[in-house]
Amino acid sequence: MIRSMTGFASATGSLPPHSWAWELRAVNGKGLDLRLRVPDWIDGLEAGLRKMLGASVDRGNVTLSLRLAREEHAGALQINEAQLTAVLEAMAVIEARAMEAGISLGPSTSSEVVALRGVLEQSLVDDDAAPLAKALLAEAETLIQAFNAMRDAEGTALQGVLQEQLNEVAALTQEAATLAQARSDAMTDTLKRNLAKVMDNVDGADPDRVAQELALIAVKSDVTEEIDRLGAHVDAARVLIGQGGPVGRKLDFLMQEFNREANTLCSKAQSTELTRCGLALKAVIDQMREQVQNVE
Repeated sequence: MIRSMTGFASATGSLPPHSWAWELRAVNGKGLDLRLRVPDWIDGLEAGLRKMLGASVDRGNVTLSLRLAREEHAGALQINEAQLTAVLEAMAVIEARAMEAGISLGPSTSSEVVALRGVLEQSLVDDDAAPLAKALLAEAETLIQAFNAMRDAEGTALQGVLQEQLNEVAALTQEAATLAQARSDAMTDTLKRNLAKVMDNVDGADPDRVAQELALIAVKSDVTEEIDRLGAHVDAARVLIGQGGPVGRKLDFLMQEFNREANTLCSKAQSTELTRCGLALKAVIDQMREQVQNVE
């Protein structure tokens, strides 16, 4: 089965105190271009993701983004001993100075002391990145599987379209062969009549030179090789599509060969019907090439 280069998948997950959201998307590309937007403070995460994607995707512009959020935790409240000592010492100095100045200060309550900045603080929860990285990489496998499932489904649809187009190319090639044979018979009769007229009216013509010119005309108008190559290209394309896998580059090259033979067929046509058939071939080949651009 062939696979499309385009695809999309998303997922969300959490490992308290963290939650996250994934987005994985890909569009057509000549080679493999991986663009990752992930937190750089999680050791091993980006390297692991690149390895996983490199093993699953052969071609395309792939973008993976991870939005990571940390829940605000109500950690345990604790007294900052150093700050409390500094505050109490400062209060003692202030009270002593006030007494020396004859100023009477009201007693301070514990709630007032606790309310002072830095005395009571919330304990921080240390983040251990290792379990988080493990959870993220495990979920990334599921994300990539969903991503590839979408690309497989699109590939199946592409395969059906390409097979129909190849059938159409094969039918038009057969029609071109029939038209070329009919044209060949007519051209032979026309050449014989014209040659007889020329030989009757031209004295001293070199028979060898005349034979060479006739041979050259025959070669320039013969489309047998083009038709044979078109048939061979149809067979080769069917084999590639049947074997599946990353065959997009080979199919793209074949499309160039298809187009080259169709162009030559049109240039040699010398027949309205054969030209019409050649142009129809070019149209189908162009449509097929557009589809091939999506194949991995």
